[in-house]
Amino acid sequence: MKGATKAQPNRLLNERSPYLQQHAYNPVDWYPWGEEAFEKGRSEGKPIFLSIGYSTCHWCHVMERESFEDQTTADLMNELFINIKVDREERPDVDAIYMSALQALTGQGGWPLSAWLTPELKPYYLGTYFPPRSMYGRPSFREALRQLRRAWDEERDRVLSSSEAILNAVQRGAEISDAGIPTVVERSPEETFTPLAELTFERLKGTFDEQFGGFGSAPKFPRPTLIDFLFRYHAISGEEDGLKMALFTLKRMASGGIYDHVGGGFSRYSVDAEWRVPHFEKMLYDQGQLLSLYAEAYRITGDPQLAETIRQTVGYLRRDLQDESGAFYAAEDADSEGEEGKFYVWKVSELQPLLSDRELQALTLRYGISDNGNFEGGTNILHTSTSIQHISEELGIPDTEVANLLNSAKQKLFRVREKRVRPSRDEKIVTAWNGLAISGLAKCGGALDDATMREDAERVATVLLERLTVEGRLMRRMAEGEVKFPGYLDDYAFFAQGLLDLYEVTFNERWLREGERLIREAITLFADQVGGGFFMTAEGSDPNLLVRAKSDHDGAEPSGNSVMAMNLLRLGRLFEEPTYRELAERTIRLFTHRITEYPDIMPMMVSASIALTRPSGTIVIAVSEADQEGTERLMKQVRRKFLPYTSVVVTSEGSEQTWLAERVLPSLAEMKPVEGFSVAYVCENFTCKAPTTSFEVEENLNNR
Repeated sequence: MKGATKAQPNRLLNERSPYLQQHAYNPVDWYPWGEEAFEKGRSEGKPIFLSIGYSTCHWCHVMERESFEDQTTADLMNELFINIKVDREERPDVDAIYMSALQALTGQGGWPLSAWLTPELKPYYLGTYFPPRSMYGRPSFREALRQLRRAWDEERDRVLSSSEAILNAVQRGAEISDAGIPTVVERSPEETFTPLAELTFERLKGTFDEQFGGFGSAPKFPRPTLIDFLFRYHAISGEEDGLKMALFTLKRMASGGIYDHVGGGFSRYSVDAEWRVPHFEKMLYDQGQLLSLYAEAYRITGDPQLAETIRQTVGYLRRDLQDESGAFYAAEDADSEGEEGKFYVWKVSELQPLLSDRELQALTLRYGISDNGNFEGGTNILHTSTSIQHISEELGIPDTEVANLLNSAKQKLFRVREKRVRPSRDEKIVTAWNGLAISGLAKCGGALDDATMREDAERVATVLLERLTVEGRLMRRMAEGEVKFPGYLDDYAFFAQGLLDLYEVTFNERWLREGERLIREAITLFADQVGGGFFMTAEGSDPNLLVRAKSDHDGAEPSGNSVMAMNLLRLGRLFEEPTYRELAERTIRLFTHRITEYPDIMPMMVSASIALTRPSGTIVIAVSEADQEGTERLMKQVRRKFLPYTSVVVTSEGSEQTWLAERVLPSLAEMKPVEGFSVAYVCENFTCKAPTTSFEVEENLNNR
């Protein structure tokens, strides 16, 4: 641990969070979030300094190195405040409240989040990173500590008034309710939600970067829910511009420095508009969502380059993020040996002894490598700068030889890179993020017809059901064998989504049963029966939370409300159960005004709203045990087709189908193989077409 020879461990030593453990040997008298710290603050009348971050956060590391490891600064913190550390990844509820306060106060957000609270946990001042000396227009951290304690001692009334004003702003932001809205809605879903989708699409067209892909300017985040919306909007509207924007963005990302061309996987974001210079941390939630997108893109186009990106990213997950159980760790840091990106970048002088002349020529041309470097300190970030065809012409060799040279060179780089000091890895198993990984692996396993990817997804699902479920309650995370924190809405929603995706490529009834069970539990735990939508936390989960918030933004991760709306619509369509559809529609309508005001803020919720305007579609594959070849053909065709608004069910001849018959379609028991052949029934709005042994009627599956 950092500073282990200079300081005794503090209370964080007993925590299992990798982020909290990073601070266990700080000379700061840190407390974890909990009653011990709160009681000490109340009994001593002492204000609280709350620091929220996560283990792979670059500026969190910087602030620790500059301030929290400094004895003089730590002594000042210990004298003036009760100091609390929170890992935002295991306590997203705490983070959401104080991030909302920060944004209300400053209009900005980010980590580390630094908050000064009254003993009642009400924030009276908030910021992010504070330097050790005044710079960047910010006071030094020590100055901030002294000024904010002085304000507490000498201007208590003003501080309390400020804290009430900030709290009121947070409460107003959390008051997302449809209370008072008439129950009978005059406008139909088509009248309400079709314009919403059109508005969102026009907004994305207006912010699309036609030169480099993505939306807006630097820094650029992948924003997976935006691209997913474009795929879905294209599917129902035939709008080619949306499809082109989505595919162009995915291809530019995969060719940029945000993608790891040596080891696979995507970094969290690009600091420039060209996707060239990444912020090097790799997050599980990005890998899972992007795998889903590349799978859908491959289903639509069949582009082999998309398939290669999928295989390399799955390879990264298996090699670097998978634990022995099959589940996935949370993230890898951007820094190693105290430098951001050091693990990933190359100097020409490092490449020359490794590669043949031809390999070096091909690699240099392909990935924009230069003697002076394209990054800090004369180093190079690999990013695709020219085509293989151009290199072929430049070197006078066939395309296939260029490809072989590049593969050989990258394998050599990989072997050398594996001997470098690796970035630290956050080895928490986060339920929600593993749910996103299940979706990504399942969809990739379907799109590429890769059984091992589907099996990977099934292993993760099994771990979450067996090891991260305690007395029937889904939990948030596992770290060093410790399972802790009751699951939040995101954990239930993302995992249930993964199980539904998994069913639609494995057709194992277990995943469908478990997915519905989780969704029903989520309704019980999180649904706001008065105001609509879903809370992030269960009632009474932590009495110290100032508000019970609802997520209303599809950002780096989708909103739990958006995912729940989509889950409910999928179940409602599959089971033809109106209560699911009604709850989904109420949730979507709750956020309609916010989406109208900010059209790109909840693209997944808009994607869900589209389902309300579509006919109910289901494909039933009736399996004959004597026709395994026909069964596999039908399953493969369904798996490889992009069917965003169609449910798929498989029935097996001679097996027990009572549950499916009762839960899915009353007529399911009558949908049988024909003359010993496996067949598919394509159904829409309670009417099924004649059975078919292959999808020569594939046009009937389009735009679903």
